[in-house]
Amino acid sequence: MAAVNRTLSISELDAVLLVAETLNFRIAAERAHVSQPALSRRLQAAEQKLNARLFDRSRHSVTLTDAGAELVPIARRMLSEFRDSLSDLSEFIAGRRGSISIWALPSVAAAILPASVKAFQETHPMVRLLIQAASARQVTQAVLDGGADMGISVAGPDLPASVEFTSLREEKFVMICPRGDILAARKKVDWGVFMSRPFVASGPGSSIRLVTDQILAATGQVPAMQLVADNISVVGAMVAEGVGIAAVPQLALRLMDKDRIQSVPLHSPTATREVGILTKKERSLSAAAMAFLARLHELELPR
Repeated sequence: MAAVNRTLSISELDAVLLVAETLNFRIAAERAHVSQPALSRRLQAAEQKLNARLFDRSRHSVTLTDAGAELVPIARRMLSEFRDSLSDLSEFIAGRRGSISIWALPSVAAAILPASVKAFQETHPMVRLLIQAASARQVTQAVLDGGADMGISVAGPDLPASVEFTSLREEKFVMICPRGDILAARKKVDWGVFMSRPFVASGPGSSIRLVTDQILAATGQVPAMQLVADNISVVGAMVAEGVGIAAVPQLALRLMDKDRIQSVPLHSPTATREVGILTKKERSLSAAAMAFLARLHELELPR
């Protein structure tokens, strides 16, 4: 035997409430913008689904039955929740509600995101931003898996074909040393400087290490890596303490104590990395996410 459908439709619930509030089929039909027979059919359908009479009708009056009186507050709550849900959906579609998951390199998250987030919150106060700092490989994977709506990372040769990269800016690499170091007075230094001092290297999985390894190998100068740190803030702290010197991109300076560290431009060759936005191709972003992307492109990025 087929199961009986006891779920009332929105139009049936609305018909019940209108008749309960007016106790008049003609007025209720006018408010529902339907004919009186159409309204009666909706009520009959509701009564059949519930297997209960909701109204007692006579030629001169309409009154609620006990079942009808029990249903009215339930119907009112259900319709209210439905309309609230539709309102929330409309707000989401318009980009005024929702959440955005953003994965970014630590240096990029510290240098680029704060100003963008502040400007975005002023126009979208009900949108929740979920920010995760991670390595370049993790950022790409999060975008690929759908765990991130967008990533902010660097261009790389191993970027999957299904991930799109949109450039934001190109940043140069600099040498960092302690403030009181003799190197701090230099206008610029070449990559050979790392053969004369202990070299503090970034972790092998970082986007920074990829660039520095390529440059050092190309120049034929591979310093002894006496200390390797996965966290760029730790690299900065080690350099500030005088453990050694390092090569880092400019944005990474935001994660370091600038009162204790001096940056000096690197040349011969000049090394750069391109920072941009990663999104998954053929994935539709929410209106809120699109608005945040626009905000990222509008703001002047720190140099």
